[in-house]
Amino acid sequence: MHQDIERILVTEDEIVEICDRLGKQLTIDYQGKKPVFLGLLKGCVPFMSDIVRKVELPIEIVFMSVSSYHGGIASSGDVKIKMDLDIPISDRDIVIVEDIVDTANTIVTIMDLLKHRGAKSVKMVTLLDKPEGRLRPYQPDYVGKVIPKEFVVGYGLDYDEFYRNLPYVGVLKPEVYTKKHE
Repeated sequence: MHQDIERILVTEDEIVEICDRLGKQLTIDYQGKKPVFLGLLKGCVPFMSDIVRKVELPIEIVFMSVSSYHGGIASSGDVKIKMDLDIPISDRDIVIVEDIVDTANTIVTIMDLLKHRGAKSVKMVTLLDKPEGRLRPYQPDYVGKVIPKEFVVGYGLDYDEFYRNLPYVGVLKPEVYTKKHE
């Protein structure tokens, strides 16, 4: 796997620092509340497990499975809910945990859905923000690191379901994904 990485964008040490920093900020901002941390599967899993351990509050953890990629390296723009919430969220403070915000199609769609379902507040924490990839205007509430518009994998991010288990975030060599589609 490591040989398929062109360069590392976010090291393991940087990820630890990001989780510490964001966890402390979320603890301050949600003091006196019992927020619901909503992970968007599958990419959120490493980040979600690391960041919630840094939040020193009573929290509830839930998941949704949504997708707009359906394989490949570009968003299809069609957001599909594969697995919905199993709890009511009316009048609850929701913190969406995401691995990356790129086009913003998925996150804006999910935030609108949660607000429609009566959430008291909906905020978003993301490990990575790729603003150059935006197709919809959106600014995440909590950002670990801003990255350039490159195709990245690792620490939950995948290409065709692989590379999620890398302990860092790296730029995938273009020949890895162009070779498959030739």
